[in-house]
Amino acid sequence: MIQTVLAFVFALGSLIIFHELGHFLVARWCGVRVLRFSIGMGKPIFVKKFGNSPTEWTISAIPLGGYVKMLDSREVPKSEMTDDDLREDFSGKSVWRRIAIVAAGPIANFLLAIVLFSVLFMVGIADPIAKIRVASQTSTAYQSGFRHGDHILRIDGEAVQSWSDMRWKLMQKGLNKQDAIIAFERPNRDRATSMDQLEIKLPTSQLSASDLEADFLNKMGIGLYRGLATIQEVSPNGLAAKAGLQAGDQILEIDDHKILDGRELVDIISASPGKTLTMLVSSAKQEFEVQITPDSVLENGKRIGRIQVPLASNMEMTTITYSGLDAIAKGAFKTWQTSVLTLKMIGNMLLGDVSWKNITGPLTIADYAGQTARIGLISYISFIALISISLGVMNLLPIPVLDGGHLLYYSLEVLTGRPIPDKYAEMAQRGGLAVLLCLMVVAFFNDIVRLMS
Repeated sequence: MIQTVLAFVFALGSLIIFHELGHFLVARWCGVRVLRFSIGMGKPIFVKKFGNSPTEWTISAIPLGGYVKMLDSREVPKSEMTDDDLREDFSGKSVWRRIAIVAAGPIANFLLAIVLFSVLFMVGIADPIAKIRVASQTSTAYQSGFRHGDHILRIDGEAVQSWSDMRWKLMQKGLNKQDAIIAFERPNRDRATSMDQLEIKLPTSQLSASDLEADFLNKMGIGLYRGLATIQEVSPNGLAAKAGLQAGDQILEIDDHKILDGRELVDIISASPGKTLTMLVSSAKQEFEVQITPDSVLENGKRIGRIQVPLASNMEMTTITYSGLDAIAKGAFKTWQTSVLTLKMIGNMLLGDVSWKNITGPLTIADYAGQTARIGLISYISFIALISISLGVMNLLPIPVLDGGHLLYYSLEVLTGRPIPDKYAEMAQRGGLAVLLCLMVVAFFNDIVRLMS
């Protein structure tokens, strides 16, 4: 819990700081006086000024969001303002300067994501190769022509670098209602050292919105290839040792059923409490058969089988690395792709094609922050980059109260040559606040339901 809280506070705090720094720095560059830079909302609990600077650096009570308060003649009568005040007045600046100041916050979030992704690409991102598990002959993947162990090389002519890259490309195809033309390689049965290059069409256009919200690869019968079921270690007095199994042995068959990988081995053993199983085993020297009867263990009110043998991880991994400008270009491209995908998901929600259950709030973000922090630094940094993009996209939505709402006002001012009347702006602000509160209620509700389930 402590790790989750700390990971959440650091992630959210750093994103808020970068967002508000964008506003602050461009405001100062445009000659606007910044009265307060606040991390958090509501009542200030810490206030600090540095030297003769007019800016109060503040930490506020509600740790969700932040703001930069600028000198604004809409809030202070011009009759009470000095010439210096008027020169540093936000509302007195040209519309293009106001647009730059407001847009700087979301842009800072996108720039942060580009920097983080670029660093990750320079360091190297480890990911499983795009080698697939196809277990069911009735699945869409099998019917399309895929077989267990196929290695994906390209999707619509674009090289596939890893499992995550493959999943990303197929998700985009599904969202765009397009089929995917997939090139892959498969070992040649007649020539053990040769690989056949093949190509099939996967009907990703048939994926529904609900499929894309869930594990759409599993829906199509595609899983991650994990290699043969290999025993990592054997307890001296355990069931496996008594049956003659040793570390490094590979389980090939159970009761004449070919075992694809460790996942299938676990499934069969779990479904066989107290039942004697005949295993075909391959060791370093020979193949042999053993019989073993899994213990019957009560778990969640159900009897399952266990032989208490840890399995080795046989996933084939690759490390994606770029250098210099290539890493920056790749980071910028990934930020762009993620932003576009986020907008598409929002659009599909508005059209009713995607469930509003996908709206998440601070509880889910905190949960994922803790999970990724426990996995490792690279996963945690990737998580922060993704949340930074989401924050940037959400703030650009044309909802009054958000940055996007203000940009909408200023865009109309550019088109009409005059600012929106204050009374209409006030009405829009109230409406935008109501929309924002509704979204927050939905997000908290979804968070609670997700955590409870």
